Amino acid sequence: MTTDPTLRGASAELVRDALARREPFPGTAGFAGRLDGRLLRDVLGRRTLFSEADDPSRWSFDRADLDDPAAVPAGYARDPRGDEKLWTLPTPAAASPDDAQTAVDWAVRTSVRKVDADGLAVAFSGGVDSALVAAGVADAPCYVAGFPESHDVDAARSAAEAMGRDLRVVTLTHADLERAIPEIVRATGRTNAMDVSIALPLYLVAERVAADGFDRLAVGQGADELFGGYAKVANAPDDPRVEAGTVRGATREVIATLPEQLERDVLALRAAGVEPVAPLLHDRVVETALRVPESLLVADGVRKVALRRAAAGLLPEPVARADKKAVQYGSLVSRELDRLARRAGFKRRMDDHVGRYVRSLVGAGSQRG
Repeated sequence: MTTDPTLRGASAELVRDALARREPFPGTAGFAGRLDGRLLRDVLGRRTLFSEADDPSRWSFDRADLDDPAAVPAGYARDPRGDEKLWTLPTPAAASPDDAQTAVDWAVRTSVRKVDADGLAVAFSGGVDSALVAAGVADAPCYVAGFPESHDVDAARSAAEAMGRDLRVVTLTHADLERAIPEIVRATGRTNAMDVSIALPLYLVAERVAADGFDRLAVGQGADELFGGYAKVANAPDDPRVEAGTVRGATREVIATLPEQLERDVLALRAAGVEPVAPLLHDRVVETALRVPESLLVADGVRKVALRRAAAGLLPEPVARADKKAVQYGSLVSRELDRLARRAGFKRRMDDHVGRYVRSLVGAGSQRG
């Protein structure tokens, strides 16, 4: 197997075969780069890839390297003639509950156990997603970031104790947020309140991880989207935040948001000095998740049913059952970012007051909202 320095995440032979067969899941955790004169990116955008908006011959894996970066869309190729769609997420019928659970068990357990532990730490919130990732790398230290008395810090401490794991707490301050915001904006090009508040705890955990000598950070990204972890999915079709008329359709809807989310997360983590590792986004897990029936997504008010069942035997029962908050809320970063904005004179009655505060810190004029 040859290695191409302009292609990350897969060999040239594997990607060429995936192109010939139009196979969206060739057995990788995502890939991107330049191959045979074209830029191309995997179907979920798990690796980042950009070119100059007016010159595809100038490209990089990091947008900050370019003057006017334009992301190559997930599943597309780009060359001077324009963009061409190569791969599409399939829409398979739901498997039977027994077959689906067996497949999820195998895919999830295989993926977390195959993670290379060399130079690795784990981003750990105490929920089932990050706990499953941690279970696959028994000797890797776990890290959590949050303000004092935040939900994530308390939950991570409880889960780490139950699992017998080393937990390192990154206690956040207002000064940390103010220092990190310009770096996050530079790396991601985003200044809107939601993106920045999500990226902040990831960046600050990764910064500490890198300072401690690790260069890779395992994360639980993708589990909520793939396995029905959102309230808006569980409440479909009655939740106005989704258009789908079924829980399974709403799950598909949020899976489609992954490329945009992953770009932000990958760039923020990389800017802090680590490369992300996301075993729950391996092709084998994604392909299996697309076949999960509604009864294994949400049942009796419980979300991510199939994923929690896959955790049986790997995690203590209270950890497998634990609910978690979105990182921006569980860490209290969203609350404290709002507080900083108001202290700086950006009141809630102002439209996008937190975004305005963020832009005031970086003098942003050309960044995305």
